[in-house]
Amino acid sequence: MFPRDEYHWRIAKARQAMASADVDLLLVDSGELLAWLTGYTVSETMYRAAFLPRDGNPWFVLRALDEAPGREKTWIEDVVGFADTDDPHSVIAENVRARGFAGARIGVDTHSPCHSAATHAKLAALLAGAEIVPMPGLSESLRWVKSTAEIGALQQAAAIADKAMLAIAQIARPGMTTRDAAAVASAVFLREGADTGEVGPVVKASGSHEFLHGIFKTERLDEGDILHVELIPRVANYSARLMRPIVVGRPSRAMRETAERLIALQDRQIEAMKAGAIASEVDAVLREGALSQGLRPTYQNVTAYTLGLYTRTARTSDFSRVLLPTSDWALEEGMVFHAYTTAAGLGFSETVSVSRGGGERLTRTPREILYGPKA
Repeated sequence: MFPRDEYHWRIAKARQAMASADVDLLLVDSGELLAWLTGYTVSETMYRAAFLPRDGNPWFVLRALDEAPGREKTWIEDVVGFADTDDPHSVIAENVRARGFAGARIGVDTHSPCHSAATHAKLAALLAGAEIVPMPGLSESLRWVKSTAEIGALQQAAAIADKAMLAIAQIARPGMTTRDAAAVASAVFLREGADTGEVGPVVKASGSHEFLHGIFKTERLDEGDILHVELIPRVANYSARLMRPIVVGRPSRAMRETAERLIALQDRQIEAMKAGAIASEVDAVLREGALSQGLRPTYQNVTAYTLGLYTRTARTSDFSRVLLPTSDWALEEGMVFHAYTTAAGLGFSETVSVSRGGGERLTRTPREILYGPKA
């Protein structure tokens, strides 16, 4: 998916962070940072890690069963596989010592989902002569600003989301089920080149916004029901996201009026997503607007969160950068967000890239309530 010079850029960013922390070696075990830095990632069925020296060539230590696919995907030539009978931490520590880093300062992202307290204690004991240096949040901060190639992957994923959303709208009619809709989206994902057929939340909307994390189940849709669809296709592990309400039949006047007001507020927020803007001020455009117009009784959730590379971790979304009233950081050109808003059973979202002139939508589905053939 990515040329070698893309990885040169990523290595340079990682080594700049290493220099700032004055570490000799970077241990990488976060699934997402592994994919970003090496081109290959795998679940933590058994502990695995890649190592990037501040000077010199990197190496990768992983389960022998994963060695062949790892070599196929990664640009790293030095790949070490261990048997299932081996202790992964001991093999990793031995590799660190064998390469001359027994007394090194070793940087570790202590916020990595794969770096448990037990793993940290084991490695500290096995590498007693080294100094393990916490670099919390490194796995996310290195990836906040996207390269042109990364934006390209997100654009591909966004195009798949657009096609799948419109395909669902075309079949929306009384008697269909949420499972029917999810099956249509999954087929589009696989046909158009997404990594998997995993769709995202597809549920019957109800209430104000409580349906956002609704449990997927087979629900029959009747005339006037709102099908809430959130699509999360990934291309090369890069996930675009898109939400739309799809009404069975025709939307009521009240629905259309609410949608117009929500969309207008979100349009203003997207326009405000320019490099240098303070995140809390961008958040306020939508949050305070929705509250002042009475569209929501309360607004407790974020209005946008980081998009980019997602792999097998315990989380489904990256909240290392979010839009909230407490977000006091500045947006940077090349950041990408899932901007979303909901009210009265209607949810709208876009994949948005930050630029100097404002937010740019990567998803292109019409910004309106979608609906299928009239019953």
